[in-house]
Formats: sequence, C-alpha cells, structure tokens
Amino acid sequence: MLELVAAFICLTTLLTFVNFRFIGLPPTIGVMVTALMFSLLLQGLSLLGYPGLEERVQQLIGQIDFGDLLMNWMLSFLLFAGALHVNLNDLRSYRWPIGLLATFGVLIATAVIGSLAYYIFALFGWHVSFLYCLLFGALISPTDPIAVLGVLRTANASKPLKTTIVGESLFNDGTAVVVFTVLLGIAQLGETPTISATAMLFVHEALGGVLFGGLIGYVVYRMIKSVQQHQITVMLTLALVIGGSAMATELHVSAPIAMVVAGLIIGNLGRNLAMNDMTRKYLDGFWELLDDMLNALLFALIGMELLLLPFNWLHVAAASLLALAILLSRLLTVAPAIVLLRRWRTVPRGTIRILTWGGLRGGVSVALALALPLGPERDLLLSITYIVVLSSILLQGLSIGKLVKHATRNEPAPVAEPAQH
Repeated sequence: MLELVAAFICLTTLLTFVNFRFIGLPPTIGVMVTALMFSLLLQGLSLLGYPGLEERVQQLIGQIDFGDLLMNWMLSFLLFAGALHVNLNDLRSYRWPIGLLATFGVLIATAVIGSLAYYIFALFGWHVSFLYCLLFGALISPTDPIAVLGVLRTANASKPLKTTIVGESLFNDGTAVVVFTVLLGIAQLGETPTISATAMLFVHEALGGVLFGGLIGYVVYRMIKSVQQHQITVMLTLALVIGGSAMATELHVSAPIAMVVAGLIIGNLGRNLAMNDMTRKYLDGFWELLDDMLNALLFALIGMELLLLPFNWLHVAAASLLALAILLSRLLTVAPAIVLLRRWRTVPRGTIRILTWGGLRGGVSVALALALPLGPERDLLLSITYIVVLSSILLQGLSIGKLVKHATRNEPAPVAEPAQH
C-alpha cells in the first residue's frame, strides 16, 4: 500500500511540474492532459515492443478502487474545501434555480439522456436494455463539482452565474446518487420499489446528509469558537471531514451532502464569528493547499485510467453523439429554471448558454459507472462514460472562460467581492 501511495504521489507531482513548466494549461485540466499523454506514451512503447513499464503502471493503477476512493473520501474533502468559500447568503438568494437544477434537473436529464442513449446504442448495434440506459443517464446527469470549481476559478463570471453553477454542482450529487441507487436496485433485484420506498430512500440519504452535516458542522463551530487557536482549528476541521465521512457511511446518509453543509457552516458561521485573522489565514491556506493537491491527484488518476479501459473508435463515435444528447438535456433543464428566475430578478445576458456549456462532467460519473455490476453492459457504459468525461473536461473546460467573456462582453465588469471575515 505504501509503495502504491508513494508511486502515485510522485507521478502526479511530476505531471503537475511538467504542466506548469512546459504546457501551461489550467492546473486540473493540465494535469489530466499530461496524464493522458503519459498513458499514450506508455501504450506507444508497448506497441514498439517495450510493454514492461505500461504493465507495471497498470498493476499500480489497478490496485486503486477509484469508486470507493472518490465517493467515500476524496469527494468529501474536495466538497468541504469548496463549500468553505461559498457565501450562504448568495446561495439563499439563488435557491430556486439551484434547487430546481439539483433535483428536477437531474431527474429530467436522466430520462432524456437515457432515452436518447437507448436509440444511439441501437444505432451502433449494441443491445443495451432501457434500464441500463437510464442508469447511464443517472450517472452522467450530475455536473461535477470538482471540475466546475476548478474551471470557474479562471472564468471571470458574474456572481449570479458562479453562485448558480457552484451551488448546483455542490448539491446535485446527492440526487443523482439516490436515482442511480434506485435504478441499480431494480437492475439487480428485478423489482421496482414503491414510491414510498423511493421517497424514504431519498429522505434518508439526502435529507439525512443535510441534518447530519448541520449537526457536526455546528458542533465543530462551537468547539472552534471556544479555543481561538489556529492549529487546533485546522485539526478540528480535518477531523470533521475524516470522521464525519466515516460516520455518514455507517449511518447510510450522503457523505458528500453532509460535507457541503458542514463546510457552509464552518465557512460562514465559523469564519465570521469564531475565528481571528490568523486562524482564517491558516485555515484557508491549509484547505486551499489540500484542495489543489487532491485535485491534481484526482485528475491525474482520470488521465491514467485510459490504461485500464478497453475501447475502440466505435466507442468514440457513440460517445460523441451522446455528448450532444447530454448538452441537449442540459439545455432542457437549464432554460426553464432561468426563465422562471427572470420573473423575479434580472438575469445576466448569456446565462442559459453559459450554464448549458458550463455543466462539466467529471470523476463522479466515472465512479458511479465503476459501481455497475460486472458484465458487458458495464464495460460498454464505463468506456463511453470515460470518453464523455474526457471530452467534457477538455472541450467545455478549456472554452468556458472564452464563452463567459464573449457572452458578457457588453455587461458591466463584475464588482470584486469583499473577503469574508
């Protein structure tokens, strides 16, 4: 295990250095691109008759349980770090579009993507059941908070856009996981759960995560307020994420949602009422560093997963059509929410376009695809998901900044937000 951790951290550090020194892409995307180039280099060496290095790296990558690592651990750290810097008042101001996109938006996207996938798979001669197509729709429907947060750091978007995109991304994982879990249960058991059973599952997972996150977040906030010591404050937040994620798993509530809620409490109540300037400085520095390191590790892993996935050019063609279907479903979910919002407040120009194109897919979708039962349908959906995620991060992630600039070119420049104290 120690060898695996050491090798992966060293390799990720090397890829990060190469991107910063020679490529210059945004950090997370650059690390993934560098990892992809490394994967292709290893495959090229294998074709030339030198398979040893590729086989060794495959063995190391194969020992990593990507689904468990991301969903139960890394995602909790990254969501907590992201939520620390989200203003709760901003979220409250845009609660309707965020709520609609994070709940009904996921349901609509699951149905639209699943239906279109059924016909697209048939077009390529793959006989995939409609239930598995819906499973694909559920796992690919949530926008990825890690990819979105990383990209928005470099996009000069207005506050309403940033708040809506980030808020949706932080919360829609819970809805997607519940929908995916229900559909997966039907696929494995062959039984359709009742509406009441489905509602109870949602209440237990999602609302349970909200309540649990609120409880542990408030307890840690009170503890921070009683000490005013930066080392202890950092240790308390670290224990909150590690212990809270483990407890959430045992209680069968959503750890990602719990960490978002806890992060909002520490980042708002804790930052404003329980910390002095030195404590805020140390807390921000620690979590920003940890966030950057985990992002690099995650995107390096996504790039190197290429070594483990069997796919061909038919997969690429099908994934291209499905990527268009995903954008269509995104438009169908975004447009009604923004039209509804316009009844009450002014919405910046180009909002629908930016929200549609800014709905990046990422590691969450890959992790859910890995949770599918073993079989030919899983192999197909995993390969398609991986290609869609890569295209989303590379094409949408690298161009969203230009789209924001173009769509808002006649808008007043966003006013710098005062730092939270």
